[in-house]
Amino acid sequence: MQNILKKITTCKNLDELEKLKISILGKKSTLSAEFAKLKDLQGEEKKTLAAKLNEQKQSYTKAFEDKFKELEKAGFDEKMKENAQHFSFFDESLNNGALHPVMQTMDFIIEYFVSLNFSVEKGPLIEDDFHNFEALNLPKSHPARDMQDTFYFDDGRLLRTHTSPVQIRTMLTQKPPIRMITPGTVFRRDFDLTHTPMFHQVEGLVVEEGQRVSFANLKNILEEFLRYFFGDVKVRFRPSFFPFTEPSAEVDISCIFCKGCGCRVCKQTGWLEVLGCGVVDPNVFKFVGLSNVSGYAFGLGVERFAMLKHQIPDLRSLFEGDLRLLEQFR
Repeated sequence: MQNILKKITTCKNLDELEKLKISILGKKSTLSAEFAKLKDLQGEEKKTLAAKLNEQKQSYTKAFEDKFKELEKAGFDEKMKENAQHFSFFDESLNNGALHPVMQTMDFIIEYFVSLNFSVEKGPLIEDDFHNFEALNLPKSHPARDMQDTFYFDDGRLLRTHTSPVQIRTMLTQKPPIRMITPGTVFRRDFDLTHTPMFHQVEGLVVEEGQRVSFANLKNILEEFLRYFFGDVKVRFRPSFFPFTEPSAEVDISCIFCKGCGCRVCKQTGWLEVLGCGVVDPNVFKFVGLSNVSGYAFGLGVERFAMLKHQIPDLRSLFEGDLRLLEQFR
């Protein structure tokens, strides 16, 4: 028995161990032949031999299992050594990372309005028709819905097309005064040089009791914000239409590339459109159950501001992961 155990412990590889195991514990092994003799024995003699043979089998089995684990671990260690990577071949220098330019721009905008005591409110990316359209004075038959090509789910829900639903949710749960911005991701079926299916907005809302809020307040705060963001620029307000504000306006700044003289970027007009705004339509207040209040709202595209700030010609390049572009914002 000791001689066999010694043979097991001296095996050098798994193949050798397997062959030895078959010769000792296999069906044609000496041990199996001894077990076969038990059928011809009786009484105490059979019991004694059976106990001896079982003890030997258990000892051999345990020895094989221990040796198998030992050889398996040795083989694994050897394989790891063969496939080891020499990290000294790699550049050990480390470069500092940075926020994505879109996130940098969003943080820059948020910091400004937070400093003016605006709260930051967030809401779900998946919305229902009421919060995304109807409560914003956009009934199902309204032609302005065609302005926002929407991603719908089978159950009628949708990916929000703007962050305005957060304003509705806030007005339904909070009483005036409300002074808030809603930064976040929005989705529309659009893709070209200046549009992507997913982009980011920052919208603002101010609501006060009575008639304390006017277009003059809105004009003042946006002029100050645009000069904070773009520097010394001229600002103009053009009459426009948005279903959820009345009166409504689009806001332009003097072209930051040609200083208002006219160039290819501003299409020789000397002006660049940057955001939309207006006084909240009374119908919106009716949907959220508010009366005797006044307010204004505004909204801007973060990617648009990032492109103008950093003079990036193609919006899609912000999402292509090109390190040659992104490394410039470290």
